[in-house]
Amino acid sequence: METEVLSRDGLGGSLPVDNVQALASKNLKDIPSRYIRPEVEFDVVSIDESLEIPMIDMSRLGDDDEQRKLHMACRDWGFFQLINHGVEDGVIERMKIDIQEFFKLPLQEKMACAQLLNNLEGYGQAFVVSEDQKLDWGDMLFLFPLPVPQRNMRFWPTNPSSLRETLDKYSMELQKVTIHLLKHLAKNLGTDPERLASFFEDGTQGIRMNYYPPCAQENKVIGLAPHSDATGLTLLIQVNEVEGLQIKKNGKWVPVKPIPDAFIINIGDVIEVT
Repeated sequence: METEVLSRDGLGGSLPVDNVQALASKNLKDIPSRYIRPEVEFDVVSIDESLEIPMIDMSRLGDDDEQRKLHMACRDWGFFQLINHGVEDGVIERMKIDIQEFFKLPLQEKMACAQLLNNLEGYGQAFVVSEDQKLDWGDMLFLFPLPVPQRNMRFWPTNPSSLRETLDKYSMELQKVTIHLLKHLAKNLGTDPERLASFFEDGTQGIRMNYYPPCAQENKVIGLAPHSDATGLTLLIQVNEVEGLQIKKNGKWVPVKPIPDAFIINIGDVIEVT
């Protein structure tokens, strides 16, 4: 699950495509060609154990040493794992459970939250802009929880019945983490922490919940194509410990080994160019 601090402007929409989870359930021997990506067979995935993204302890960011570690993580990696972030385990676990229950629902029930044409929000796939482009092997539910007055509840699932309340709590807790982190990033950038945080306090928050079904030709597909995040910050948490996320450093793809209940933080393009 990815939580992003971003702007709605210019996000565009997405064309409707086949549901990948339903496609995977057919146990096809050969998957449609739009999902086949020959280039994935030739990318080098680093297995050097020394290449691991940094870990930052948010509870110690008042210490100079941890603040310096944060600075180096942002400068040298643009990624880090955040521990002791203050979000209660129960909030995270409830979110994991509810979103897994949502993706287990019959397709017809999930389609009640389907994206509308040229709209990014809802259940479907992101950034499909042509009938010819290659497709990701995954489905998503994408919502804009913040600002609260701009929520479009048409896309918020009512099943499981607890999901809306869970999303609300999860969203608010992550906003607190985001603002806290931004203030510490501002110190390292030599700018006023309150001023930088103020740009995001009433900004747009997007939560993207991804589902990547098993694939009979897993060595030929990509769950989510290589990209950078056009956001301020991205906070990501996995529902399991599968090492699916990779980041590119020094020309090599480095698998991220998720720490249980830690947030994986990605410094988005908006902060990177600041």
